[in-house]
Amino acid sequence: MRLSRIVLLLALLKLAVHVVFINGYGIFRDEFYYLACGRHPAWGYVDNAPLLPWITGLTTSLFGESIYSIRILPALAGAGLVLLTGYLARELGGGRFAQALAALCALVAPIWLGIQHTLQNNAFEPLFWMGCVLVYLRFQHTGNQRLWLWFGVLAGLGLLNKHSTFFFGFGFFAGLCIARDWKTLRSRWFWLGGVVASLFYLPHAVWQAANGWPFLEFARNAARYKNAILPPVQFVWQQIMPMNPFTFPVWILGLGALLVAARFKACRALGWAYLVMFATFFLLHGKNYYLVPAYPMLLAAGGVVLEKWRFRAVLIPLLAVSGIVVLPFGIPVLPPETFLRYAKALRVEEVPEERQKMGPLPQYQADMFGWKEMAEEVARVYHTLPPQDQARACVYGQNYGEAGAIDFFRPKLGLPPAISGHNSYWLWGPGNCGQVLIVIGGNPDDARKVYGEVTPAGKTFHPYAMPYENNRVIWICRQPKVNLKSVWPRVKNYI
Repeated sequence: MRLSRIVLLLALLKLAVHVVFINGYGIFRDEFYYLACGRHPAWGYVDNAPLLPWITGLTTSLFGESIYSIRILPALAGAGLVLLTGYLARELGGGRFAQALAALCALVAPIWLGIQHTLQNNAFEPLFWMGCVLVYLRFQHTGNQRLWLWFGVLAGLGLLNKHSTFFFGFGFFAGLCIARDWKTLRSRWFWLGGVVASLFYLPHAVWQAANGWPFLEFARNAARYKNAILPPVQFVWQQIMPMNPFTFPVWILGLGALLVAARFKACRALGWAYLVMFATFFLLHGKNYYLVPAYPMLLAAGGVVLEKWRFRAVLIPLLAVSGIVVLPFGIPVLPPETFLRYAKALRVEEVPEERQKMGPLPQYQADMFGWKEMAEEVARVYHTLPPQDQARACVYGQNYGEAGAIDFFRPKLGLPPAISGHNSYWLWGPGNCGQVLIVIGGNPDDARKVYGEVTPAGKTFHPYAMPYENNRVIWICRQPKVNLKSVWPRVKNYI
């Protein structure tokens, strides 16, 4: 059975939406960080696997650092996800309606609209997970054992994209065991696929070991101090809302069918894999979007089930309208003032993903505001310094967003380089900085332990930025008492 043309049209629509609104509210906090990581090619980073920084470094070296050069790839990934969801429905035996329904569900999910609006490894993660699922389904249909090598390639690339692919691998293996798929588990090609995935990941594992396993420290600190802990009911609810409530009947029917329907007996492991991952992420206090890459296979199965439904045509307009309604919650298509009124009218309140004080906007949108204004204020302070101080100055950011924004706007504003103790910025070290330091925020008493002169010179503010980024005093620090490299171990902040 061929892939429906409607699926292709829906994929092109998804791409068009991302391209039309590519600017959004501005560059997102994490995008500054990925740009910085791309300037420091390595086999690993404190909080990230290396694939996305490599890609970022390559694309920006070819096309320059702009919002277009960094966001076109996640936009293409979004279109690819719609296509892949349709392919999964086809592999599960679905006709044109099943393929179109599954693809439409992938299009109207606000979580994917948001994730694939900005440069982040989450934008590509479902392609690797569901690529593996597609290979598994092809194996079920053809019996071609060598397909497990391709499974290993996709899993290995997935691991180089994001460490959470380990949870997909664990869930998939557990699903095979629970479903008693002994044919697969006894296949030497299946285990060879695992070897292939391991070989892809091995250089990064070596890098992690050589650097003291920083990702484990980061993950431990994030779970302990940063990530919000959701009660069971809210965790379940946060699977329904980000995926669009109107897709819930589709994917919950898909999950049930994968677990009990006779037609899906050969791929029963997929339903169990989802349940295992759900339980794992809940018990480990994972964020609500960690499970999102698993939903295309449920949507595909649900589309196949609903294809025989008598009133199936009702679903299409309902999903289409719901997609328009939820669009502003995924992509910034409305001015912030209008968005706030819109969210209030719909009585939609954000459930925080982190233990941070929130401003008027949800954190995802708020993290696109204030960076240029902060950099301009730092530039104003910097250009008040005498030439001899400017020649010796660096900027210290409290987190990678601040440091990354300074490095991004540095050429346009004539700024010195940025350093920080946050995640990979700490690993990159202070370089030759330290004689004169412009510090964004922080406790001046801490700065006075290192510098003899600490002077306030400016302040950050933007009404829609995250509260902890506002009213940060910009300090000019001179007359160092010690070499900055000697105190650098104390500023490490892996979180």
